[in-house]
Amino acid sequence: MTEAIRGTIFLEEGRVLEQSAFDAGQFVIRIEAPKCATHATPGSFAHVTCHETIPMRRPLSLMRADARAGWVEILYKVEGLGLHALSQAHPGDILSILGPIGRGFTVQAARPRSVLIGGGVGIPPVVFLAEHLLTRKDAPWEPLAFIGSEVPFPFRAQSARAPLAGIAAHVSASMPLLEDWGIASRLASRSGFAGCFNGFVTELAQGWLQTLAPEELQKVEIFACGPTPMLAAAARLARRYAVACQVCLEEYMACAVGGCAGCTVLVHTPAGPAMKRVCVDGPVFDAYTVFPATG
Repeated sequence: MTEAIRGTIFLEEGRVLEQSAFDAGQFVIRIEAPKCATHATPGSFAHVTCHETIPMRRPLSLMRADARAGWVEILYKVEGLGLHALSQAHPGDILSILGPIGRGFTVQAARPRSVLIGGGVGIPPVVFLAEHLLTRKDAPWEPLAFIGSEVPFPFRAQSARAPLAGIAAHVSASMPLLEDWGIASRLASRSGFAGCFNGFVTELAQGWLQTLAPEELQKVEIFACGPTPMLAAAARLARRYAVACQVCLEEYMACAVGGCAGCTVLVHTPAGPAMKRVCVDGPVFDAYTVFPATG
């Protein structure tokens, strides 16, 4: 795998274009990084130097990438001194950015009904995938997004424009960016936010999946990113309805380029159990290989 990533990861001096603050210590930062923007794929991430006084980089998922304009956009939540320092960055500041890194989501034209499930700081990869699917013309893609958070969402929710099968009418909160793209979405939270489904985001997704006939389920694939318990629940949901599922894992990473092997996870392969590095062997894996059936 080390050989495979040579020539695909770029080191750039990225210029901060803008940064927006949201509740609960969440920020969206846009960085001019043309090489990273050109080669980024949904599910890949960047290793960012948060401040010149902090030597250790932070791995951050890419939420959007505009190859033509040469920028990438990152949603992050402040945890620790590094990301606190990053939250103080202003337009014009220069940040060292290494990326894009990792194996992203792989879509299949035979499964155009993409169910995107994002939780918390796992929202960025599914937003990136949603935008990517808008550009593809090889199948009648029908992405549908379910987004969950226990803290205020990093956007101002709006009422969905159209109802969704299996989803109660009062569950109407949606993500504006996705709605503007013509992609239906619904929000879930156990924090009592207006218009949100009161429960886990995977339970919300199940409400829609259970309305599909067997022949429709054959066209479905789930793509999920979020906390490990949520990903395990997404794998169980996929198994219940016999649909394909890919998960984008979140792990602590030191080097983020496969050298330290500090982010390894157990993956069940046809050849037997194996330890895989989330940073370069992933972060996207087949959900069934990471969360095998039990009992």
